[in-house]
Amino acid sequence: MEQLDDFMAGEAGFLGFSTGTMTVMVAVIALSVASGVLARRFVFPRLMDILSKTERIDGKSVLAPASLGWMIGFLVINMSIDWLNENTSPIWDSGIVDTANSYVYAGFVLLMLVAAYRLVDYLDAFIVVEGDNMAARRSLASVAESVGRLAVVVSGVFVMAGLGGLDLNGLIAGLGITGLALALAAKDSVANIFGAISILIDQPFNVGDWIIVDGVEGEVVTIALRTTLIRTGADTLVTVPNANITNSAVENFSQRRFRRIRPVFEFEASSDQDALRSFCESLSEQVISDPRSVKKEDSWVRVSSVGSSKIIVSTNFYCDSSGKTEREMKEDLALMARARAAECGLMFHEPRLRETHNS
Repeated sequence: MEQLDDFMAGEAGFLGFSTGTMTVMVAVIALSVASGVLARRFVFPRLMDILSKTERIDGKSVLAPASLGWMIGFLVINMSIDWLNENTSPIWDSGIVDTANSYVYAGFVLLMLVAAYRLVDYLDAFIVVEGDNMAARRSLASVAESVGRLAVVVSGVFVMAGLGGLDLNGLIAGLGITGLALALAAKDSVANIFGAISILIDQPFNVGDWIIVDGVEGEVVTIALRTTLIRTGADTLVTVPNANITNSAVENFSQRRFRRIRPVFEFEASSDQDALRSFCESLSEQVISDPRSVKKEDSWVRVSSVGSSKIIVSTNFYCDSSGKTEREMKEDLALMARARAAECGLMFHEPRLRETHNS
């Protein structure tokens, strides 16, 4: 310490700083800049690699928010000035330095709040993991980000009020007096927040699910504190209040275990009964033997209606929940029915042919 004191000793010059003290302060500023760059480019990515639960975080490319680097830099300056004040005898204008240091500390607090707000975006790295129940974890991350931002904003208001010299006890008392009025004014927002909590607990859907709710059909994009964002089939975004969702029936297509296929075939009323039975049996056997078919015990092909001009054959089959499989199986089933009908000598009902024959 004596060597540092000797180095900073000398006559006061610019702003009351000796040459040695000014040199030390320049070194402190350089150290703060280096600390901020190091924290942002190396320490933060390394911590994300170690602590995050997803391989989507790549430590070689991820960067912390710039506010985090500035925050570390301001913290280093503040701590360095405090340390110099306590352990050495610098030659400087104490009034100027103390005032500047108070501004540096305020800047550190402000940047800490900004960095915390920005770091909320990284919450999903600690919640969303590869494996089972990914959709539920994405939903939790979506709500956690909204809660995190709200918590940072509310905390920031109180912290900045304290730094500004406001009486926090009076502020809290004032909030208590006006709390009822605020609650009444914001009752819809409160209902939406509880709606978000209900969605997380009951999990009628998750982020990424395709649903119909409150007359809106589409993919769930985000679940926030107040609203749920849904992207429709027309690629538009619809914002639905969470309170509306909790009070409405939700149809979740993504939770289907299978898809139902029920084509109907119409044959001429003059069709032979044995040929119809043969058609039903052969078509049923062929579809049930298909590896894409599921719930085989509930699959069938039967004559469902007999009219004056046509006989209706109804079917009931199931395949897995893939939309691609459903489309392919519907096409194949139509072609199978055509081939089986030809083998059995059946003619599909055609009203226009009948009208031409009668005329």
